[in-house]
Amino acid sequence: MEYALGKRQVVMNFSLKFCKTENEVLSSECFSDVWGRYVKHLYKTENQNLLRVLKIFPKSKVEVKTISLFKLLLSFSVEEIASIDPFYNQALEMSDVLYDLVQNFYDYWRKFERYSVIYSKVSKDGVESSSFIEAQNEFNDVVLKTYRTICEKLYGHSFPIYRQLPAGVNASLLISKNEWMPKGSKYSFLAKCEAIEQILIRPPFISYSEKNKRTGTYPEAKENPINWFKDHFKASEYYCYQAKVGSALAYVYFHRDYLAHGVTICNLFEFVPVSDVKNQKPDLLYIYGADYDDESYFYYDEEDDIYVGVAPHNSSIDYFGYMKKMLLTLYNVKMIGEGNLPIHGACVHITMKNGTTKNIVIIGDSGAGKSESLEALASVAGDDISSQLTIFDDMGTFKLDKGQIKAFGTEIGAFVRLDDMTSGYAYKEMDRAIFMNPDKTNSRLVIPVATYQQIMKGYKIDMLLYANNYDEECDEEVEFYDNVEDAKKIFIRGARRAKGTTQEMGMTESFFANPFGPVQKEAETRKIIDNMFSELFNEGVPIGVLHTRLAVPGMEHNGPALAAKKLFEILGK
Repeated sequence: MEYALGKRQVVMNFSLKFCKTENEVLSSECFSDVWGRYVKHLYKTENQNLLRVLKIFPKSKVEVKTISLFKLLLSFSVEEIASIDPFYNQALEMSDVLYDLVQNFYDYWRKFERYSVIYSKVSKDGVESSSFIEAQNEFNDVVLKTYRTICEKLYGHSFPIYRQLPAGVNASLLISKNEWMPKGSKYSFLAKCEAIEQILIRPPFISYSEKNKRTGTYPEAKENPINWFKDHFKASEYYCYQAKVGSALAYVYFHRDYLAHGVTICNLFEFVPVSDVKNQKPDLLYIYGADYDDESYFYYDEEDDIYVGVAPHNSSIDYFGYMKKMLLTLYNVKMIGEGNLPIHGACVHITMKNGTTKNIVIIGDSGAGKSESLEALASVAGDDISSQLTIFDDMGTFKLDKGQIKAFGTEIGAFVRLDDMTSGYAYKEMDRAIFMNPDKTNSRLVIPVATYQQIMKGYKIDMLLYANNYDEECDEEVEFYDNVEDAKKIFIRGARRAKGTTQEMGMTESFFANPFGPVQKEAETRKIIDNMFSELFNEGVPIGVLHTRLAVPGMEHNGPALAAKKLFEILGK
């Protein structure tokens, strides 16, 4: 298939068809399809100004005739076309409306999420995989040139100002195969899916989804959920992203309708090229957008030692949080099975001006103020902190390493709620960030914050805090416990005031502030908590509460700032 046109995205197969000239762009089936949809959009929205020029043509031929006119404009001036083919005279007399029509269509095209894929084996009309990056640049240039040539002919002269907008694709995938499962395996239905070898993104990458918040947790299935759809699975419609989720290898198979989420993973989880894991069985397997009618589930396939997650193909899961949180659930369940403690929180490695280092872990559920407080700490400390490295921004793991508890990261990036960050934060990260629903409530960006080697190094814990976002008054922004039982209670209770980042509202509680693994495996997790907290107290690690007051009206920014100021005072002692 040369292309696939969805509700808000277009996926072009450059291996089958690659437009090298302006005429090839206008002659492509993809352009015809998008233009046809645009014309229907104008009739549906009753844009009377632009319809004036379209209504000149017979309605059954309007799409064909307008494309023919665009082709003529590539080679001839308005005056020349009028003499060559008088059929277009009436339309060309409204060149100003035609100009607005082309400009409006250009904006319509750029609002699509635009992707290209290139396969390792290509036809004579396609692109060699070795020209992967060059192809994206060339396509962007030819689309821009097509638009400018037509517009300048209608405008009457060259533009005085040119803007090099990303008019081609937002992202591109280099594709190959990874048949990691043996023949006859229960997972053989995945063999024909395309696996990603390389990704190219043109920032700023902005995507929109049907949902802008996540709901619920993931229950454990009683049988392997792949049995619900594997017999009618359409492998050609799925791509596989290979990722390192903490210490585990994960294969994420996602439907092309969710390409935005599939591409966004690269800012959050370490990407592994398929060539590096050829024929290698994953630890975690997630099929996102599978054809079945039910909710999302996870399952442990004990026979093959694979943790399996599935999500249905419908609008209810069209939000990146569903992509991220299932992977974290699978990993955390695996960690619990190995005797490690999953941490829903943030960890930062701080190097002070005098050369001393501190590793601070803040635990709390979504919206508790973990990231906001650490961002405020960097602002408050200024030059007194020479560096601040984020080990994890949302999920990490405590492991007993050579007789000492250490913190390890799970993600290389951060999934940040823009509403709670300081003014201008998003603009500082434009060149690397992936933006989601930027003009809506709970808008987010995903940004890399550390390398995989950094998050997996293992860090001795110097301070462990629980993020309390709900208490309006407190004696001190930072308070410590003097016995382990009192400390465990507040962490296990997992209380917070929800801020609308999920479906929850008001005061809520979640076991150990972590609905992604510990809630599903509470009995096993409680034993690990007992052991870990006792060991931390024995090591002399200060354990306490950080009053962020993020959910207190009027304290959304000042609360984390005050908490950060107090935390910095303690670190400086």
